[in-house]
Amino acid sequence: MTTINISPQKLTLGMYVRLPSGWMKHPFLLNSFELKDPRQIKIIQSLGLDYVVVDESKSAVRLDEPEPDSAEEDDSELLKMRLEQEKQQRIEKLKTFRRSLQKTEKQFDKSLAQVRSLMNKVNGRPLQAVQEAKELINNLVEVIMGDQGAILHLMKDNKDHQELYYHSLNVTVLALMLAKQMDMSKEDCQNLGLAALFHDVGKLKIPKQILNKKVALTRPEKNFLMLHCQYAVEMLQEAEEFPRQALPMIFQHHEYLDGSGYPRGLTDENILPPSQVLMLVNEYDNLCHPVDSSKARTPYSALSYLFKKMRQKLPEKALKMFIKLLGVYPPGTLVLLSEQQIGMVISVNSKDLLNPGILLYDPSVPRTEAPILDLKDSELSIQKALAPKQLPQKAYEYLNPRERISYFVDQAPS
Repeated sequence: MTTINISPQKLTLGMYVRLPSGWMKHPFLLNSFELKDPRQIKIIQSLGLDYVVVDESKSAVRLDEPEPDSAEEDDSELLKMRLEQEKQQRIEKLKTFRRSLQKTEKQFDKSLAQVRSLMNKVNGRPLQAVQEAKELINNLVEVIMGDQGAILHLMKDNKDHQELYYHSLNVTVLALMLAKQMDMSKEDCQNLGLAALFHDVGKLKIPKQILNKKVALTRPEKNFLMLHCQYAVEMLQEAEEFPRQALPMIFQHHEYLDGSGYPRGLTDENILPPSQVLMLVNEYDNLCHPVDSSKARTPYSALSYLFKKMRQKLPEKALKMFIKLLGVYPPGTLVLLSEQQIGMVISVNSKDLLNPGILLYDPSVPRTEAPILDLKDSELSIQKALAPKQLPQKAYEYLNPRERISYFVDQAPS
């Protein structure tokens, strides 16, 4: 990338510029953009900047080309006022979004603490564990099943990866959202939610040296690990209040439609529809978070892998709906935008999947003040997904891609 600093008085159409000022100190939506309107130049010249950064590699003109004559009426002040009004509306919307995100993160932390608590009780006090789980699931179902729709947010990464708890909550949230998309009844959603929450609880009886082993398991170790489905069912049978309909969902969550799964090697017609939902979502989260973190896939890559490599093993209708639910670029995906900005998808609205919320990389402002772009409010579009290794180091540190992709939900605004 070749950049030079030039006087605002020397700007011409076609230049790709970056304004060396905070996002709040000018009326434009972004700090970096191509000059396509003479009025943009007039506005920049009115900002009192000593210089503007021009990226030659992204500019549509050579810097030594003369500026074309413009006979347009100078209404740059009107444009500036309109841009400032629009930006102020976006700022208010951004503040509302950040408040909503903070509220969702607090609820996520609370729910994660509940999961940790009930998992620790399931052996000695199974009845209490199930009662607490029902309360958690009922709250999630109310949010997800609401008529307003739900926003799926990417949660902060606190580095305290107690994998069973994060995985259980993640699978629960995603399974419930997919169940809503598939028009499952409220009762079926509640049963599926409980099954998803406890689907891996049997791993509490598996030695950690097997669970955390990063190289291939031996045949005896694999056989031992496969017992976690049966162990989970046995543990939950001790709680009379645990719905019997949810037990086979837990038992079947590692089956595949082609009969290659475990523990029974069941095929399509013998696997319950809710079990198929759980199987799919569990597979997705495991691809994003394998035991060996060096093999972890990005959300975008995980969805692509499921669709291209595992379609024979997974329910086709549910898989297509799951991809639609998360959007082509799920939260946690790094993206390149049409104006060459880099960002990270941080939210999707279940009723507006084509316009995710994107945290933009803007080195001119602190990360805590980084603009969050709602695609429906801009002319920008996502060009492609990026792998973390494709990011410049400064952009990587700024966007801070999550090691643990955790999701949580909030009701969409009416």
